[in-house]
Amino acid sequence: MTEANKKLGITDVVLRDAHQSLFATRLRLDDMLPIADKLDQVGYWSVETWGGATFDACIRYLGEDPWHRIRSLKAAMP
Repeated sequence: MTEANKKLGITDVVLRDAHQSLFATRLRLDDMLPIADKLDQVGYWSVETWGGATFDACIRYLGEDPWHRIRSLKAAMP
């Protein structure tokens, strides 16, 4: 592959880092799903949605199943 043909893959981190920094990882799945389709349409190589506090915040503070969260986001952004 020549230099001109190399593709750049961009990973978006808004569903992990933005609310981790701004809302102490307290953004609910219902708040993420409406924007998921738009993020998928952009065509990112990947969208990071999982951080170190995901399990703790989902279970302790939000009453959400972290596994349901990741499955739902994957379905919304195939």
